[in-house]
Amino acid sequence: MPVKSDDAGVGAHRCRPSRRGAALNDEAVGPVRTDLPRLPPPMHPKTPRILQLVTVDSTQAEAQRRAAAGERGPLWISAGQQTQGRGRSGRAWASPSGNLAATLLLRPQAPLAMLPQLSLVTGVAAIDAVAPFLARQPDAPPLRLKWPNDLLIGDAKLAGILIETSIIGVDTLAMIGIGINIAEAPPVSGRDVTRLADHSNTPPPPSALLQSLSNSMAHWLEIWSKGAGFTAIRTAWLARALPEGASITVNAGDGPVHGSFVGLDMDGALLLLEPSGHRRRFSWGDVSVLPTKN
Repeated sequence: MPVKSDDAGVGAHRCRPSRRGAALNDEAVGPVRTDLPRLPPPMHPKTPRILQLVTVDSTQAEAQRRAAAGERGPLWISAGQQTQGRGRSGRAWASPSGNLAATLLLRPQAPLAMLPQLSLVTGVAAIDAVAPFLARQPDAPPLRLKWPNDLLIGDAKLAGILIETSIIGVDTLAMIGIGINIAEAPPVSGRDVTRLADHSNTPPPPSALLQSLSNSMAHWLEIWSKGAGFTAIRTAWLARALPEGASITVNAGDGPVHGSFVGLDMDGALLLLEPSGHRRRFSWGDVSVLPTKN
């Protein structure tokens, strides 16, 4: 049976039975660049298998199909192209060739109440995976996280995260989907978008970025420790997020609320300070960032 949770950006959950096969991807990441920020060890001992598909409707849908057929992970499913990619709240997510589209299927073995935290875990892992590929320039716009599930460069969206969970038999499974713009920046209604190619001297192929992401994700999942280490995740997320005081708008279904970003509470919910001085807490919602003034 599917389980729904909208806390921390978790979307709707569906399960469609069927399955497809493909060969494992064993491509190497390439030479190490010593001028870049340090990451966890090159091959974390808990790095999952990687299944590389040429084309698929959606890596999330493929993960659901494989879970229904008995796969329990941890397994990354990546595709060179998605034909029906989707993002949060049922929105379409364009995923042309040259961009990264991947889903991590795993059995978190954590209480259901802890699973929304995976959105923040994934954000920290993703930003650490992307950072080594950015060019180092003094005036470069910052790479940062926007609650609950976006990576930004400056004010433009670089990547999005979608967490879906399902109960299949006695197992609770998570499908952690992520799309990262590398070669192309498909338009998103009402939002500025960007691509890694515009901020990197040598944009990585999707396979190299996925290896970096897989390693980083294994590292941060270990720190999360089924929810026991969420305090460390929250601290890491805030260190990579919008600066405190950034002007934002939150739409949680009852109209937009304007104010300043003032952090996360101890459960990972967004805290917003209204101009009146009233502090609001949001466990879900769409966040827009007021463009930075030059």
